Amino acid sequence: MNYRLLGRTGLFVSEICLGTMTWGGKGRFQIVGKLGLEDAKAQLRCAVDAGVNFIDTADVYSEGESERLLGAAIRELGLPREELVIATKVRIRMGEGPNRVGLSRVNILNALDASLKRLGLEHVDLYQVHAVDFLTPMEETLRALDDLVRSGRVRHIGVSNHAAWQIMKALGISERHGWSRFEAIQAYYSIAGRDLEREIMPLALDQQLGILVWSPLAGGLLSGKFSADSQGPEGARRTTFDFPPVDRERAFRCVDAMRPIARAHGVSVARVALAWTLQQPGIASVIVGAKSVQQLEDNVAACTLRLSGDELSALDGASALPAEYPGWMIAFQRRDREPGAAIRFETRPPADRA
Repeated sequence: MNYRLLGRTGLFVSEICLGTMTWGGKGRFQIVGKLGLEDAKAQLRCAVDAGVNFIDTADVYSEGESERLLGAAIRELGLPREELVIATKVRIRMGEGPNRVGLSRVNILNALDASLKRLGLEHVDLYQVHAVDFLTPMEETLRALDDLVRSGRVRHIGVSNHAAWQIMKALGISERHGWSRFEAIQAYYSIAGRDLEREIMPLALDQQLGILVWSPLAGGLLSGKFSADSQGPEGARRTTFDFPPVDRERAFRCVDAMRPIARAHGVSVARVALAWTLQQPGIASVIVGAKSVQQLEDNVAACTLRLSGDELSALDGASALPAEYPGWMIAFQRRDREPGAAIRFETRPPADRA
Protein backbone atom coordinates (compact mmCIF):
# COMPACT_ATOMS: atom_id res chain seq x y z
CA MET A 1 0.00 0.00 0.00
CA ASN A 2 1.16 3.50 -0.80
CA TYR A 3 0.36 6.55 1.34
CA ARG A 4 -0.20 10.13 0.29
CA LEU A 5 -0.32 13.39 2.21
CA LEU A 6 -3.80 14.81 2.76
CA GLY A 7 -3.79 18.35 1.42
CA ARG A 8 -1.34 20.65 3.21
CA THR A 9 -1.44 18.55 6.39
CA GLY A 10 1.23 16.15 7.60
CA LEU A 11 -1.34 13.35 7.71
CA PHE A 12 -0.67 10.35 5.47
CA VAL A 13 -3.67 8.41 4.17
CA SER A 14 -3.66 5.16 2.22
CA GLU A 15 -4.33 5.72 -1.47
CA ILE A 16 -7.20 3.27 -1.16
CA CYS A 17 -9.87 4.27 1.36
CA LEU A 18 -12.46 1.81 2.68
CA GLY A 19 -15.94 3.18 2.09
CA THR A 20 -18.74 1.96 4.36
CA MET A 21 -21.92 2.97 2.52
CA THR A 22 -22.72 -0.73 1.97
CA TRP A 23 -22.82 -1.32 5.74
CA GLY A 24 -26.07 -1.34 7.68
CA GLY A 25 -28.91 -1.62 5.17
CA LYS A 26 -31.33 0.77 6.83
CA GLY A 27 -33.66 3.24 5.15
CA ARG A 28 -32.95 4.22 1.58
CA PHE A 29 -29.44 2.76 1.81
CA GLN A 30 -30.79 -0.80 1.72
CA ILE A 31 -30.49 -0.61 -2.05
CA VAL A 32 -26.73 0.02 -1.76
CA GLY A 33 -25.87 -2.75 0.70
CA LYS A 34 -27.04 -4.58 3.80
CA LEU A 35 -23.81 -5.80 5.40
CA GLY A 36 -23.98 -6.58 9.11
CA LEU A 37 -21.32 -6.60 11.80
CA GLU A 38 -19.57 -9.83 10.81
CA ASP A 39 -19.26 -8.76 7.18
CA ALA A 40 -18.12 -5.30 8.27
CA LYS A 41 -15.44 -6.83 10.48
CA ALA A 42 -14.27 -9.06 7.63
CA GLN A 43 -13.98 -6.11 5.27
CA LEU A 44 -12.18 -3.96 7.83
CA ARG A 45 -9.77 -6.78 8.65
CA CYS A 46 -9.09 -7.37 4.95
CA ALA A 47 -8.49 -3.67 4.33
CA VAL A 48 -6.22 -3.13 7.33
CA ASP A 49 -4.21 -6.26 6.51
CA ALA A 50 -3.66 -4.80 3.02
CA GLY A 51 -2.32 -1.58 4.53
CA VAL A 52 -5.45 0.57 4.35
CA ASN A 53 -5.50 3.07 7.22
CA PHE A 54 -8.25 5.37 5.90
CA ILE A 55 -11.97 4.61 6.48
CA ASP A 56 -14.80 6.85 5.31
CA THR A 57 -18.37 6.90 6.61
CA ALA A 58 -21.20 9.43 7.15
CA ASP A 59 -23.89 9.99 9.73
CA VAL A 60 -26.60 9.53 7.08
CA TYR A 61 -25.37 6.14 5.85
CA SER A 62 -28.09 3.69 6.90
CA GLU A 63 -29.40 6.26 9.39
CA GLY A 64 -26.26 6.08 11.52
CA GLU A 65 -25.89 2.31 11.40
CA SER A 66 -22.72 2.51 9.28
CA GLU A 67 -21.00 4.56 11.98
CA ARG A 68 -22.18 2.16 14.70
CA LEU A 69 -20.89 -0.84 12.77
CA LEU A 70 -17.54 0.84 12.11
CA GLY A 71 -17.06 1.64 15.78
CA ALA A 72 -18.05 -1.87 16.83
CA ALA A 73 -15.75 -3.45 14.22
CA ILE A 74 -12.77 -1.39 15.39
CA ARG A 75 -13.35 -2.40 19.00
CA GLU A 76 -14.02 -6.09 18.37
CA LEU A 77 -10.99 -6.42 16.09
CA GLY A 78 -8.85 -4.62 18.67
CA LEU A 79 -7.43 -2.20 16.11
CA PRO A 80 -5.22 0.58 17.50
CA ARG A 81 -7.05 3.89 17.13
CA GLU A 82 -3.88 5.88 16.49
CA GLU A 83 -3.16 3.87 13.33
CA LEU A 84 -6.54 4.63 11.74
CA VAL A 85 -7.74 7.73 9.91
CA ILE A 86 -11.50 7.96 10.42
CA ALA A 87 -13.62 10.31 8.32
CA THR A 88 -17.32 11.08 8.60
CA LYS A 89 -19.73 13.74 7.33
CA VAL A 90 -22.52 16.14 8.31
CA ARG A 91 -25.31 18.00 6.48
CA ILE A 92 -28.01 15.50 5.38
CA ARG A 93 -31.21 15.30 7.42
CA MET A 94 -30.97 12.95 10.42
CA GLY A 95 -34.33 13.59 12.09
CA GLU A 96 -37.74 15.18 11.81
CA GLY A 97 -37.01 18.44 13.63
CA PRO A 98 -36.28 21.65 11.72
CA ASN A 99 -32.73 21.81 13.10
CA ARG A 100 -31.74 18.20 12.38
CA VAL A 101 -30.36 19.10 8.96
CA GLY A 102 -27.93 21.51 7.35
CA LEU A 103 -24.68 23.24 8.26
CA SER A 104 -25.85 25.52 11.05
CA ARG A 105 -23.72 25.75 14.18
CA VAL A 106 -26.43 23.94 16.13
CA ASN A 107 -26.66 21.01 13.77
CA ILE A 108 -22.91 20.66 13.26
CA LEU A 109 -22.18 20.49 17.00
CA ASN A 110 -25.09 18.16 17.71
CA ALA A 111 -24.26 15.96 14.72
CA LEU A 112 -20.62 15.52 15.75
CA ASP A 113 -21.68 14.56 19.28
CA ALA A 114 -24.02 11.94 17.80
CA SER A 115 -21.41 10.62 15.36
CA LEU A 116 -18.75 10.25 18.07
CA LYS A 117 -21.25 8.43 20.27
CA ARG A 118 -22.16 5.99 17.50
CA LEU A 119 -18.50 5.46 16.61
CA GLY A 120 -17.46 5.13 20.23
CA LEU A 121 -14.54 7.49 19.59
CA GLU A 122 -13.26 10.68 21.18
CA HIS A 123 -12.36 12.31 17.87
CA VAL A 124 -12.54 11.93 14.09
CA ASP A 125 -9.58 12.69 11.87
CA LEU A 126 -11.55 14.26 9.01
CA TYR A 127 -14.97 15.89 9.38
CA GLN A 128 -16.57 16.74 6.05
CA VAL A 129 -19.53 18.87 5.04
CA HIS A 130 -21.54 16.46 2.91
CA ALA A 131 -23.39 18.95 0.69
CA VAL A 132 -24.22 22.61 0.22
CA ASP A 133 -26.51 24.38 2.70
CA PHE A 134 -28.07 27.37 0.93
CA LEU A 135 -29.63 28.76 4.11
CA THR A 136 -26.75 28.91 6.58
CA PRO A 137 -24.13 31.65 6.12
CA MET A 138 -20.79 30.12 5.23
CA GLU A 139 -19.11 32.06 8.05
CA GLU A 140 -21.32 30.31 10.61
CA THR A 141 -20.44 26.88 9.23
CA LEU A 142 -16.72 27.54 9.06
CA ARG A 143 -16.56 29.07 12.55
CA ALA A 144 -18.33 26.04 14.01
CA LEU A 145 -15.92 23.69 12.23
CA ASP A 146 -12.92 25.71 13.45
CA ASP A 147 -14.21 25.46 17.02
CA LEU A 148 -14.40 21.67 16.67
CA VAL A 149 -10.81 21.52 15.44
CA ARG A 150 -9.66 23.72 18.33
CA SER A 151 -11.55 21.46 20.76
CA GLY A 152 -9.55 18.44 19.56
CA ARG A 153 -12.63 16.43 18.64
CA VAL A 154 -11.91 16.99 14.93
CA ARG A 155 -8.40 16.92 13.51
CA HIS A 156 -9.06 18.27 9.99
CA ILE A 157 -12.04 19.40 7.93
CA GLY A 158 -13.11 18.69 4.36
CA VAL A 159 -15.79 19.53 1.84
CA SER A 160 -17.89 17.40 -0.49
CA ASN A 161 -20.25 18.00 -3.41
CA HIS A 162 -19.61 21.75 -3.69
CA ALA A 163 -18.91 23.91 -6.72
CA ALA A 164 -15.41 25.29 -7.21
CA TRP A 165 -16.48 28.87 -6.50
CA GLN A 166 -18.07 27.82 -3.21
CA ILE A 167 -14.93 25.99 -2.11
CA MET A 168 -12.74 28.96 -3.04
CA LYS A 169 -15.05 31.32 -1.18
CA ALA A 170 -14.78 29.12 1.92
CA LEU A 171 -10.98 29.06 1.69
CA GLY A 172 -10.93 32.83 1.48
CA ILE A 173 -13.18 33.23 4.52
CA SER A 174 -11.08 30.81 6.56
CA GLU A 175 -7.85 32.55 5.61
CA ARG A 176 -9.28 35.99 6.45
CA HIS A 177 -10.31 34.90 9.94
CA GLY A 178 -7.40 32.58 10.67
CA TRP A 179 -9.72 29.57 10.94
CA SER A 180 -9.00 25.96 10.05
CA ARG A 181 -9.49 25.52 6.34
CA PHE A 182 -10.75 22.67 4.19
CA GLU A 183 -7.89 20.29 3.45
CA ALA A 184 -9.74 17.77 1.29
CA ILE A 185 -12.42 17.64 -1.38
CA GLN A 186 -14.50 14.47 -1.59
CA ALA A 187 -16.02 14.34 -5.06
CA TYR A 188 -17.34 12.06 -7.76
CA TYR A 189 -14.69 11.23 -10.35
CA SER A 190 -14.21 8.32 -12.71
CA ILE A 191 -12.81 7.60 -16.14
CA ALA A 192 -16.40 7.83 -17.39
CA GLY A 193 -17.15 11.05 -15.48
CA ARG A 194 -14.25 13.48 -15.70
CA ASP A 195 -16.21 16.71 -15.06
CA LEU A 196 -14.00 17.33 -11.99
CA GLU A 197 -11.18 18.28 -14.35
CA ARG A 198 -12.95 21.43 -15.56
CA GLU A 199 -12.86 23.52 -12.37
CA ILE A 200 -12.45 21.55 -9.14
CA MET A 201 -9.26 19.65 -9.96
CA PRO A 202 -7.38 22.81 -11.02
CA LEU A 203 -8.62 24.48 -7.81
CA ALA A 204 -7.42 21.55 -5.70
CA LEU A 205 -3.99 21.58 -7.34
CA ASP A 206 -3.64 25.34 -6.95
CA GLN A 207 -4.79 25.41 -3.31
CA GLN A 208 -3.18 22.09 -2.31
CA LEU A 209 -6.37 20.30 -1.33
CA GLY A 210 -6.35 16.51 -1.43
CA ILE A 211 -8.98 14.96 -3.70
CA LEU A 212 -10.88 12.01 -2.26
CA VAL A 213 -12.72 10.18 -5.01
CA TRP A 214 -16.14 8.63 -4.45
CA SER A 215 -17.72 6.17 -6.90
CA PRO A 216 -14.58 5.65 -9.02
CA LEU A 217 -16.41 2.77 -10.75
CA ALA A 218 -19.42 4.96 -11.55
CA GLY A 219 -21.78 2.98 -9.35
CA GLY A 220 -20.47 -0.34 -10.71
CA LEU A 221 -20.91 0.58 -14.37
CA LEU A 222 -17.13 0.32 -14.88
CA SER A 223 -16.82 -3.04 -13.14
CA GLY A 224 -16.68 -4.88 -16.48
CA LYS A 225 -19.97 -6.64 -15.74
CA PHE A 226 -21.97 -4.23 -17.91
CA SER A 227 -21.90 -3.61 -21.64
CA ALA A 228 -23.88 -1.57 -24.12
CA ASP A 229 -26.09 -4.56 -25.00
CA SER A 230 -26.45 -5.90 -21.44
CA GLN A 231 -28.29 -4.67 -18.35
CA GLY A 232 -25.68 -6.29 -16.11
CA PRO A 233 -25.92 -9.11 -13.57
CA GLU A 234 -29.02 -9.59 -11.47
CA GLY A 235 -28.77 -7.80 -8.15
CA ALA A 236 -26.10 -5.38 -9.35
CA ARG A 237 -26.44 -1.95 -7.82
CA ARG A 238 -26.74 -0.17 -11.16
CA THR A 239 -29.77 -2.26 -12.17
CA THR A 240 -31.79 -0.93 -9.23
CA PHE A 241 -30.05 2.34 -8.31
CA ASP A 242 -28.92 4.14 -11.47
CA PHE A 243 -26.56 6.62 -9.82
CA PRO A 244 -24.40 8.64 -10.33
CA PRO A 245 -25.62 9.95 -13.70
CA VAL A 246 -23.30 8.76 -16.47
CA ASP A 247 -23.09 9.24 -20.23
CA ARG A 248 -23.45 5.55 -21.04
CA GLU A 249 -22.10 5.84 -24.56
CA ARG A 250 -18.87 7.31 -23.20
CA ALA A 251 -18.82 4.86 -20.28
CA PHE A 252 -19.01 1.80 -22.54
CA ARG A 253 -16.43 3.33 -24.85
CA CYS A 254 -14.17 3.47 -21.80
CA VAL A 255 -14.99 -0.11 -20.84
CA ASP A 256 -14.16 -1.28 -24.37
CA ALA A 257 -10.82 0.54 -24.14
CA MET A 258 -10.05 -0.98 -20.73
CA ARG A 259 -10.82 -4.61 -21.61
CA PRO A 260 -7.65 -5.28 -23.68
CA ILE A 261 -5.52 -3.52 -21.07
CA ALA A 262 -7.10 -5.66 -18.35
CA ARG A 263 -6.41 -8.83 -20.37
CA ALA A 264 -2.79 -7.78 -20.95
CA HIS A 265 -2.22 -7.37 -17.20
CA GLY A 266 -4.36 -10.35 -16.19
CA VAL A 267 -6.60 -8.19 -13.99
CA SER A 268 -10.22 -7.08 -13.86
CA VAL A 269 -11.61 -4.10 -15.76
CA ALA A 270 -12.51 -2.58 -12.37
CA ARG A 271 -8.88 -2.68 -11.32
CA VAL A 272 -7.83 -0.84 -14.47
CA ALA A 273 -10.47 1.84 -13.85
CA LEU A 274 -9.22 2.35 -10.30
CA ALA A 275 -5.57 2.39 -11.38
CA TRP A 276 -6.34 5.07 -13.97
CA THR A 277 -7.97 7.21 -11.27
CA LEU A 278 -5.03 6.78 -8.91
CA GLN A 279 -2.64 8.02 -11.59
CA GLN A 280 -4.44 11.33 -12.11
CA PRO A 281 -3.06 14.56 -10.58
CA GLY A 282 -4.17 15.69 -7.14
CA ILE A 283 -5.71 12.41 -6.01
CA ALA A 284 -5.06 11.73 -2.32
CA SER A 285 -7.19 8.59 -1.99
CA VAL A 286 -9.83 6.61 -3.86
CA ILE A 287 -12.80 5.39 -1.84
CA VAL A 288 -13.96 1.87 -2.61
CA GLY A 289 -17.11 0.29 -1.25
CA ALA A 290 -17.72 -3.41 -1.64
CA LYS A 291 -20.39 -6.02 -0.99
CA SER A 292 -17.89 -8.84 -0.43
CA VAL A 293 -14.33 -9.38 0.76
CA GLN A 294 -13.42 -10.77 -2.68
CA GLN A 295 -14.58 -7.60 -4.39
CA LEU A 296 -12.70 -5.50 -1.83
CA GLU A 297 -9.49 -7.49 -2.34
CA ASP A 298 -9.65 -6.87 -6.09
CA ASN A 299 -10.26 -3.15 -5.57
CA VAL A 300 -7.44 -2.75 -3.05
CA ALA A 301 -5.04 -4.45 -5.46
CA ALA A 302 -5.46 -1.55 -7.87
CA CYS A 303 -2.72 0.30 -5.99
CA THR A 304 -0.18 -2.20 -7.35
CA LEU A 305 -1.18 -1.75 -11.00
CA ARG A 306 0.82 0.89 -12.90
CA LEU A 307 -0.48 1.75 -16.34
CA SER A 308 2.04 2.65 -19.01
CA GLY A 309 2.10 5.97 -20.82
CA ASP A 310 0.61 4.36 -23.92
CA GLU A 311 -2.15 2.74 -21.88
CA LEU A 312 -2.99 6.00 -20.14
CA SER A 313 -3.06 7.79 -23.50
CA ALA A 314 -5.46 5.22 -24.92
CA LEU A 315 -7.78 5.54 -21.93
CA ASP A 316 -7.55 9.33 -21.93
CA GLY A 317 -8.54 9.38 -25.58
CA ALA A 318 -11.55 7.13 -25.03
CA SER A 319 -12.77 9.15 -22.04
CA ALA A 320 -11.90 12.70 -23.09
CA LEU A 321 -14.33 15.45 -22.11
CA PRO A 322 -15.92 17.45 -24.91
CA ALA A 323 -14.50 20.93 -25.26
CA GLU A 324 -16.31 23.54 -23.19
CA TYR A 325 -15.92 27.30 -22.84
CA PRO A 326 -13.87 28.88 -21.33
CA GLY A 327 -11.64 25.82 -21.21
CA TRP A 328 -10.97 25.73 -24.93
CA MET A 329 -10.18 29.45 -25.01
CA ILE A 330 -7.84 29.17 -22.02
CA ALA A 331 -6.01 26.28 -23.69
CA PHE A 332 -5.73 28.28 -26.92
CA GLN A 333 -4.42 31.42 -25.24
CA ARG A 334 -1.93 29.80 -22.88
CA ARG A 335 0.36 28.48 -25.61
CA ASP A 336 2.92 31.27 -25.27
CA ARG A 337 2.73 31.35 -21.47
CA GLU A 338 3.46 27.73 -20.61
CA PRO A 339 6.31 27.13 -18.12
CA GLY A 340 9.50 26.90 -20.12
CA ALA A 341 7.94 28.32 -23.30
CA ALA A 342 10.44 29.98 -25.61
CA ILE A 343 9.95 33.73 -25.83
CA ARG A 344 10.97 35.54 -29.01
CA PHE A 345 10.90 39.27 -29.68
CA GLU A 346 11.45 40.90 -33.02
CA THR A 347 14.15 43.56 -32.63
CA ARG A 348 14.59 46.45 -35.03
CA PRO A 349 16.76 49.54 -34.90
CA PRO A 350 14.98 52.55 -33.36
CA ALA A 351 14.90 54.36 -36.71
CA ASP A 352 12.86 51.54 -38.27
CA ARG A 353 10.15 51.62 -35.60
CA ALA A 354 6.89 53.35 -36.44
